[in-house]
This record gives sequence, C-alpha cells and structure tokens, in this order.
Amino acid sequence: MRHPIIVSLCVAGAVALSACDKGIDSAEMDRKFQGVNVVDESDLNEVMLTVGDPNEAVAYFQRTLKENSDRIEIRRGLAQSLVRAKRIPEAKVAWAKVVEHEDSTDDDRVQLADVLIRAGEWDQAEKVLDAIPPTLETYKRYRLEAMIADSNKEWKKADSFYEVAVGLTTKPASVLNNWGYSKLTRGDLPEAEKLFLEAIRHDDKLYTAKNNLVMARGAQGKYILPVIPMTQVEKAELLHTLGLAAIKSGDVKTGKALLREALETHPQHFEAAARALAALDEA
Repeated sequence: MRHPIIVSLCVAGAVALSACDKGIDSAEMDRKFQGVNVVDESDLNEVMLTVGDPNEAVAYFQRTLKENSDRIEIRRGLAQSLVRAKRIPEAKVAWAKVVEHEDSTDDDRVQLADVLIRAGEWDQAEKVLDAIPPTLETYKRYRLEAMIADSNKEWKKADSFYEVAVGLTTKPASVLNNWGYSKLTRGDLPEAEKLFLEAIRHDDKLYTAKNNLVMARGAQGKYILPVIPMTQVEKAELLHTLGLAAIKSGDVKTGKALLREALETHPQHFEAAARALAALDEA
C-alpha cells in the first residue's frame, strides 16, 4: 500500500486522539478528517478498485457518492466495482449514469457497451458502440466490436476487428481465444487450432484456450494431446474432453480408451470420466 495512505491513517489516528484529549466535538473532528481524505482520496479509490472484496468497494463508493453525487470519478468507481462484484444489472444502471454525466468520455461509453453485452443486451450494446466516433481506437472497443460482429455472423468484420484488437494489446491471449472460438463455431478447425495455440503461447495458464484447442483437434480426428504446458489435473480434464469428442464423432473405442486414461491420470477420483464410462458400458 502506498505511503501517503499510511500517513493519512496515522494523521487520522492523531486527530481522533486529539478529539479525546481536548473534547473536540464530533462535527469538528469530521471536518478535520475530511481534510485528510481529500489529500489521499485518489489513492484510496485506486486501492478499492484493485484489491479486497469487490462488494466492500461497492459499499465504499456508494457511501462516497451520497456526499459527492456530482463527481464522475466516484460514479466510475462504483460502476467498476459493481462489474468486479458481478452485479451486472446494477452495473448497467451505474455505467448509464456515468455516461449521462457532462464530463463523460467515449471510453465510458465503451464500458457501458461492455456491461450491456454482459447483460445479454447485444442490440443495445451495438447502438452504443455505433454512436462512438471511429477515431476512438482502443483494444476494448475493437474487442467488443468483434464480439458483436460475431453475434451477427458478420465473419469478415469480426476477423478484421479481432486482428486490430490483437495488435492493440500486450496481453492478447483472451481475445485470441475468443477469435479461435469464433473460427471453431464456423467450422474452420485448422485456423481455430492455430489461434488457440497462439493464445496459450501468450498465457499458458489460460485453461479455456487449452480446452478449446483439444475440442478443435478432436473435431479433426486428432486424438493425441498437444504438447502444451498442463498440470496433471488439466491433463486428465483434457483427456476427458478429447474422449467425449471421439465419442461424438462415432469413435467409441478411442473415446473409452481416452476416458480410462483420464481416470488413471487424475490425482483424485474423476467423477465426470467415471460417469461417462459407466454410461457407455451400460449402453
């Protein structure tokens, strides 16, 4: 935690002790403490947005907003905290209020579009993005544009937006995974496989990309796990995914062998694989 915050807490403690010693009334102490808050409020806001329980951050910004309803940075803090807390209906309302503020920016409108997508309101999100000037060229804007183009099955637009988004971030793993999944749903399996591998190269802990990669390979009849970083539990789960893919393609013998391997690989009892094997044996 930053030193100014520690200093402010010490000063706050000194003010409280002074109030006890000299009989300062509550109103005067609040005025003194308010002065301390003004100095370090931006630091505290930043801390609340990045650490701790997001619901505590929501409560903090709600309290602060009651006394500072005209301050857009407090509105933003509340909206961001609600998204972190996965309270999407409330976050949608909060971001709409941010956008209504006279000092709102196009980046705020992108955030509103993001939360509308999270709420499943794709058409409304598209309208919000369409109203933003094309001069705003940010990673998040293009990532959302790609997702909306995907939802509309506008594949060329989606590919173009994904490509631009990848070039605008130093951490492209998640958008590469989304792009790969888009290719997977279109049936472009080799290209999907390439994109998932690229996503994993950028973030070898992104399990969704690993699982999607195995799905893409399984759909092509490739029933051997790719050479990628994985834990023992991940290996068992990926074998399970591959086994189900083989069974779905009609290769039950290979599927059962993969499920047995998944059971043997998992360090604990692997209930999902056990159930799938039992169901096959009973069929």
